[in-house]
Amino acid sequence: VQLVESGGGLVQAGGSLRLSCAASGRTFSMNRMAWFRQAPGKEREFVATINWNSGNTYYDYSVKDRFTISRDNAKNTVYLQMNSLKPEDTAVYYCAARNLGTSKYEYWGQGTLVTVSS
Repeated sequence: VQLVESGGGLVQAGGSLRLSCAASGRTFSMNRMAWFRQAPGKEREFVATINWNSGNTYYDYSVKDRFTISRDNAKNTVYLQMNSLKPEDTAVYYCAARNLGTSKYEYWGQGTLVTVSS
C-alpha cells in the first residue's frame, strides 16, 4: 500500500485546511486509516482514525470538535478537515494505514507540513 498526502500549507490561526491522503496498491486489505502529526522537537502523536469499512471514527481530545476525518472508498482517499486551527497544530501530518487483524500501522505517507501562524 502506498500513501500520498497533500493539502498542507500556511494558514492563520482560526483558519481551515483540508488534508488528503490517496491510497494505492493492495488497498483491499486495509481496515483502518489514521492521521498522526509530529511537531518540531516532539514525538509523533495520534490525531484521528477511521475504520475503512464502517466509517467509525475516533479523535485525540486535542482536536475533537475541530477536526473531522472522513473517507471516500471509491477514490481510496481519506481526508482530514481541520477547522479553528491553532499555532500548536503546527506539525508535519502523516497518513497511515493498517490491515485487518493487525494493531500496528504498517503503511505511512511521506507527510505534509501544516504551519499555523498566530
